[in-house]
Amino acid sequence: MKSKELDIIPTKDVFVGDPKAPVTLMEYGDYESEACAKVNEVIQRLLDHYQGKMRFNFRHFPLTKIHQHAMKAAEASLGAAQEGKFWEMHTMLFEHRRRLGAISLREYAKDCGVANKKFLDNLVDSTYGWQVKSDLMEGLDRGVRDVPAFFINGELFTGKPTFENLSKGIEDALKKKKRA
Repeated sequence: MKSKELDIIPTKDVFVGDPKAPVTLMEYGDYESEACAKVNEVIQRLLDHYQGKMRFNFRHFPLTKIHQHAMKAAEASLGAAQEGKFWEMHTMLFEHRRRLGAISLREYAKDCGVANKKFLDNLVDSTYGWQVKSDLMEGLDRGVRDVPAFFINGELFTGKPTFENLSKGIEDALKKKKRA
């Protein structure tokens, strides 16, 4: 029996960029997905380009039928988030997307500065599994079927996720905010 409830920082509360930015770009993604890794570079460019105007949130949508390590990688990012290292781990996971076994995940966490000695135990015990499943269920409820899937200020983005197309979506959202 556990003596206390675990307070977990969910991914919906983890952002990069200006917290007061008028535009929120949210992605549902999978750490083993080549398309998500490719678009992660686009996100970095967007964050630089729209500094102060955009913030970014990443939600988990592991395609477990084709990516056997995606679930544990998502859990690892949440483990890192508990120590304020989500984005460092996020980047590391995409860089090493072909090597996401539990021992590798522990090493990446250490490299990112995660100090939790029970990191591997938490992965084995699926401590953050329900949180990843919560992201997945929310994505399914919002119509997500594949990754990467984007929402701009809560609205589904339907174009190809290139820098140009996402920029246009962000510009449109900024115009809407000015009119409101």
